[in-house]
Amino acid sequence: MADDRPLRILHCFRSPVGGIFRHVRDLAVEQSRAGHSVGILCDSSTGGAHEDKLFQSIMPHLKLGLTRMPIDRSISLRDAPVFWRGYKEIRSLRPDVLHGHGAKGGAMARLAGTALRVNRYRVSRLYSPHGGSLHFSPNALSGKAVFWLEWMQMALSDALVFVCAFERNTFAAKVGRIRVRNEVIYNGVGEADFEPLQTDPEAVDFLYVGMLRDLKGPDVFIEAFAKTERRLGRPLRGMMIGDGPQEQKYLDMMTRLGLGRRISMFPAMNIRDAFQLTRAVVVPSRAESMPYIVLEALAARKTVIASDVGGISEVLGSDSQALVPAGDSDRMSKAMADSMTEPGWAAANLPEPGHFHDRFSAVTMARRITALYQETLAKG
Repeated sequence: MADDRPLRILHCFRSPVGGIFRHVRDLAVEQSRAGHSVGILCDSSTGGAHEDKLFQSIMPHLKLGLTRMPIDRSISLRDAPVFWRGYKEIRSLRPDVLHGHGAKGGAMARLAGTALRVNRYRVSRLYSPHGGSLHFSPNALSGKAVFWLEWMQMALSDALVFVCAFERNTFAAKVGRIRVRNEVIYNGVGEADFEPLQTDPEAVDFLYVGMLRDLKGPDVFIEAFAKTERRLGRPLRGMMIGDGPQEQKYLDMMTRLGLGRRISMFPAMNIRDAFQLTRAVVVPSRAESMPYIVLEALAARKTVIASDVGGISEVLGSDSQALVPAGDSDRMSKAMADSMTEPGWAAANLPEPGHFHDRFSAVTMARRITALYQETLAKG
């Protein structure tokens, strides 16, 4: 039987940006509210003022504190001193549970946890890939090396947690048969995300939120936006919110297509503030696992149109007309136009709000993950 005593939980991950950071923040808050002591260990060289504010917002929930140190994205010899420092920090916090998120966080949590076990310290070691290493090609030398490391570390894991069935299936296909306890536990969003939002009277028609890089499909959004205008025979208004290495490429693209005055671009901002400025959210990614932007937008009762990648079909339903093939700006444009012109389009193609809340709330996510911690600890 699982032990329901309060736990000391440490979440380890590399970069405090994007979906992993959101996932860990939600988990930390809900686990703290449930009476557990929670801490975070992550990289100190990424993130900016926006992320600093997010850390400040959850500090009251981090009884085990926030530990930041430089952690490289790529694998190198510099990892050795970093992992040794990480092990010493982890050992000083005396966690019951080490939950690693992403490849680097997973390696640190499982290696440190295994070292603690060698010294007869009882600790549970869990790993959530969150896409990450799974984006590598199994045919590339780098991919073969990463998947071999994932395979070897499986033996150091007490359980794997996948955010969707797609992620688990991809892991099994690329890394190999999963030979340890594993669960699919969907990402969830907090109750504040479900609170009603007032849409600004001057709201734009379509919003893109995400990294400004081709993997996330900003170019598909821009092309689809232009084609939607032609389908409807009138100008529309759009907005892009995010930062990234290819920002100038997309600004040039908008200028070339004559959209510079109708699509505004802004740096990262509070997502709820962004949702108030739009009627619909477009997620044109070429690859995803279980993107939070889809969950956040649906919780806010926004129309969502998304690429059929990763676990998005597990949220919207595989037969939803809100799903379009990745990279297909024509199909994306048709869905965008239909969402504006067909009565009842959103009700027919998006999840029923009550059912969505039951499956994708942070409370449900945290409860199931914490129960898994307790079960693995009970098994020793």
